Amino acid sequence: MPRKFNSTEHLLKPDPLCGDMLVSKFINCLMHGGKKTTAQRIFYQALDVIRERIRDKEPVEVFRQAVENVKPRVEVRSKRVGGATYQVPKEVNRKRQLSLAIRWILAVSRARKGRPMYRKLADELMAAYRGEGESIKKRDDTHRMAEANKAFAHFAW
Repeated sequence: MPRKFNSTEHLLKPDPLCGDMLVSKFINCLMHGGKKTTAQRIFYQALDVIRERIRDKEPVEVFRQAVENVKPRVEVRSKRVGGATYQVPKEVNRKRQLSLAIRWILAVSRARKGRPMYRKLADELMAAYRGEGESIKKRDDTHRMAEANKAFAHFAW
């Protein structure tokens, strides 16, 4: 990263439909090739599918809870000590938790085949909301890896 890096987070505007910053961030991460309207259409169609299937909760709340469920608390980072490389568990800061959760949800949604993207995204968000699905499995694997390597936690300085 260059020394003169300035965060662009202050330029992020809430999305037009929900007025939510998290939704705006998610749409930006979903976007491919600068096609923001396509990304917005996919996300809002996914919210419509969620609205049909989960009637008692607001779809944006389901989305927020799904992202919250996927956020990892700890992760392992490689640390080289005296010729050996150790997987050292470290706590994840709030911003990285959010970016990892969004990245994992989108990666799992894109990896599924045979249906439109909005359906795949809706299915993964509902699964994450219920505490199931591939993105939750990814989070659990990360936590399990950190738990297995906590003997090397003293290398985290």
